[in-house]
Amino acid sequence: MKIMEWPQQERPRERLLKQGAASLSDAELLAIFLRTGTKNRNVVDLSRHLLREFGGLRQLLEASLADFTQQPGMGNAKYCQLQASLELSKRYLQQSLQQNQSFSSPDEVKHFLTSLLSHHKREQFVVLFLNNQHQLLVQETLFQGTINSAEVHPRVVVEKALSYHSAAVILAHNHPSGCLEPSPSDRHITDRIQQALQLVDIRTLDHIIIAQNQSYSFVENGLI
Repeated sequence: MKIMEWPQQERPRERLLKQGAASLSDAELLAIFLRTGTKNRNVVDLSRHLLREFGGLRQLLEASLADFTQQPGMGNAKYCQLQASLELSKRYLQQSLQQNQSFSSPDEVKHFLTSLLSHHKREQFVVLFLNNQHQLLVQETLFQGTINSAEVHPRVVVEKALSYHSAAVILAHNHPSGCLEPSPSDRHITDRIQQALQLVDIRTLDHIIIAQNQSYSFVENGLI
């Protein structure tokens, strides 16, 4: 049955306007984005199919162009639109934090970093540079690839922190493998960076690992 044949109060767009976006399921939100279905599926059924095929919303958003366009009705234009919407949401969150908020709780930090790092297929080493009120000054990806003591240079972190007049930093990186526990290299580089920053009176508030929408805090586990 076509969406236009549904009762008006059950259609995704009408429900969004009346009840808000939070009231819709992942499939219904995706359906609004896709706009049209295929010959054999209405747009909500198509959205449900895509979520089943990829294993969920996160996996769909992380799908490669080749995998995405193998699905019926999914071409380059839809892929570009989906990736653009994902990037817009990340930039909105980052700008909101920069302009309006401070990192006053670990949960705020984890939420921000999860949205920033969980979809990457390569390791990214990110530093959040903060002022005295723990407001975000700059977020910067300093290193990519395998994170170890040979690749991550404390001197670079210190130079950046001084250039931004930071009072504190939060370190973060992702584990694309899904393993949440810090490696010996993770612990070693954290110690080195913390010691280097202490020499210039800049605090290391935490080091957070992101893996498949989960997070590990060095502070919460007594490692800082």
